[in-house]
Formats: sequence, C-alpha cells, structure tokens
Amino acid sequence: MRWSVNIGRLFGIRVELHVTFLLFIGWIAVNQGLLTGDVRRAVMAVALLLLVFGCVVLHELGHALTARRFGIATRDIVLLPIGGVARLERMPEKPLQEMLVAIAGPAVNVAIAALLVLIMALTGRPTDLAHFGDGLIESLLLVNVLMLLFNLLPAFPMDGGRVLRALLALRLPYLRATKIASAVGQGAALLLGVAGVFYFDNWMLAFVALFVFLAAGEERALVQTRTSLTGLPVRAAMLTDFRHLDVHEPLRRAVEYLMTGSQQDFPVLEGVTLCGVLTRAGLVAALRSRGLDVPVGEVMSPNPCSADADEPLEGVVSRMRGRDCPVVPVLEQGRLVGLVTLDNVGDLMLVREALRRHSAGM
Repeated sequence: MRWSVNIGRLFGIRVELHVTFLLFIGWIAVNQGLLTGDVRRAVMAVALLLLVFGCVVLHELGHALTARRFGIATRDIVLLPIGGVARLERMPEKPLQEMLVAIAGPAVNVAIAALLVLIMALTGRPTDLAHFGDGLIESLLLVNVLMLLFNLLPAFPMDGGRVLRALLALRLPYLRATKIASAVGQGAALLLGVAGVFYFDNWMLAFVALFVFLAAGEERALVQTRTSLTGLPVRAAMLTDFRHLDVHEPLRRAVEYLMTGSQQDFPVLEGVTLCGVLTRAGLVAALRSRGLDVPVGEVMSPNPCSADADEPLEGVVSRMRGRDCPVVPVLEQGRLVGLVTLDNVGDLMLVREALRRHSAGM
C-alpha cells in the first residue's frame, strides 16, 4: 500500500505501518497531555494505543493464518489509524471456509480478553465491569471487548458481515448472498455514521462508517465481476496486438513504444522465451535511476504472473487483483500469444453487457 513503511514480518507475513498512523500517535500524545505538560498521561495514552494496535495485528494474524490453512496467502498486514487490514490474495469461495477465516479474528480478541481477565484475577485486581478502563490492563480489556463486539456487527465486509454472507451462501447463490450482505452492511454503516455525527459527536466513528459503506459496495462489484466472468477462458479477454521488448534492448525502445501507442506494460523476451515484464511504473523508476541506455533485462520484473490461454479468466483476474499485477502475459504451449490487463477485462464486460441488453430488447 502507498505511504506505508515495512516494520517487519510475522509468520512470514509482511507488516506495514501507514504514515498516517505515526501522525495519529503524535496527535494522541498532544491531545492527552503534552499541551498541558502532563507527560505521564501522554506516555500512558501512547502506550495504550501501541498495545491496542498490537492486538489489532494479532487479530489480523488470526485471519491470515486461518486463510493459510486453506491455501490462501496474505500479501501483507497494514496498520491504519482506523485499524488493521490483512490483505488476503483472495477470499475463500466455500462458505464454511470464509466463515472460519472471518471468525478467527474475533476469536483472537476473545483469547486476549480471557488472558487479561486471568492476569487481573491473579494480581488481585477487580474483574467486574464497573472497573473496566480504570488502568492500563483494564483499558486494554475494554478495548478488546469493544473490538470484538464491533467486528461482529453484520456490517459487510467486516467480520460479522462476512459470517452473514457465508451463512446466506449456504442456501443462496454466492452473488445473491453478497448483494444481501452488502445491502445490510451499507444500511448498518449509514446508521453508524448518523449515530457517530449526531449522537456520539464522534467524527472518527463516522469516518469508519464511510469506509465500511464504500468497502461493501466495492466487494459487491468485485463479486459481480467475478460471476460475470465465470466460464470464460483467458483468450476471450486477451490483447493480441501488442509490442514486446528483448532483454538486450535499451530502455529508449520502451519509451518509444510508450509514447507512440496506448500500451503501458511490456512483456520481455529472450528469443521466444518469456523472462519478465516491464511495467510503466518500473520504466519510470528505471529512467530516473539508470537513464535511457540501460538494457531492459536489468530493470524488468522477472518471473511475472503468467496465464495459459485456456485457463479460466475468473481465476486470472483474482490473481491479478491479489498480487497487484497490472498485466499478465498469456502463453500457449510455452509461447507468448497475448496480454491481459484489467482494462481489457473491463472492456469485455462492457461489450457483453451491451450485447445482453440488445438481446433482451429484441
């Protein structure tokens, strides 16, 4: 994700910190005591915030490690001021698997809360609800309980919404289940936003509600796209009129192709063998650091995502979205025969929808 800093790996999964999170820490410190000279209060507030986001990382790890059990990789976990996001390459297609992945995150919060209650009991601290929030441990316990309850709201695509979609998908077609869960999620987001602005006077809650509303619509659109592509092979959407580069050609050749045509990403060959891809972003970065005369083979992205011309288009599109592949070279018996981009797929969908409406109107 842009504007994110890699802070390490957990169980082989990259963890990134969005720069806005650092600004959020500074704002908390200033707001909670630095302006008034109460340094101890500011330090305690920042410590609690860091512990809370440690719990957020563990919550997202619950999702990621459960998804790994079903053969689904996680690209990274990104920490934002509004929480964390485990970016899975794809969601499980089987309802039961999606349910288990969704529940895994809240289950981690249950385990953390149970551990904190045990610590409070062993140290003689009161464990009744009236004392939640009194100290650092009590505050962390309260946050985990609230995180659990909030994530279990049926506001798709949050955890509770995904459980709802999975339950619906046991009886309904996947697209229909997604539309219902998305509508419920957007309705819940609207109520949450109104409550945040007019009842709690909490604009952060309203911002989270807006994020949920937009994410629910995006998830519905993605599932609609995937459903409409079902049964189509890759060759139905591939671009066959394209240019390629040789590993030994200078970058100036790529610049010529970029400036004289509409193609932005180029497959790189050595003879007839595909060995990489030069994307527009990679080209610009290489021009800044290496100039026009560096061979393409030295700056290309090796081992590109590739596809067979006859494999299902639906799976390739999911792979492109999950791995941030702007272009996928298409092979047939080992030879390059085409390219697939998300723009090509979008054009195919527009054409098919126009033809469907034409047929329906006849």
